[in-house]
Amino acid sequence: QLQASGGGLVQTGGSLRLSCAASRSIVNIDAMSWYRQAPGQQRELVALISSGGSTNYADSVKGRFTISRDNAKNTVDLQMNSLKPEDTAVYYCYIYIGRYRYSGQGTLVTVSS
Repeated sequence: QLQASGGGLVQTGGSLRLSCAASRSIVNIDAMSWYRQAPGQQRELVALISSGGSTNYADSVKGRFTISRDNAKNTVDLQMNSLKPEDTAVYYCYIYIGRYRYSGQGTLVTVSS
């Protein structure tokens, strides 16, 4: 019940905005986050936003990516600027409810050099 969108092909230095919508029937979402997984690599945390709006970013994306959420709509976005080839990956959104974590299908981001 999580749908990520917004991926695509972009040149180095370009921007993309990813969006993820959780079913509005889901209540009490705690944190929301974005992970990514590059080919042959482990999935890694990109950004996380708490229910109160506090954010945390991987060092590799600080200053370039911004995570935001709309609690009324159960959505979480990731604005990605100044993209680099090393940002190429499948991006997944996660939601946290209590001690559980949920994800859905990812969206592919490809940054050409």
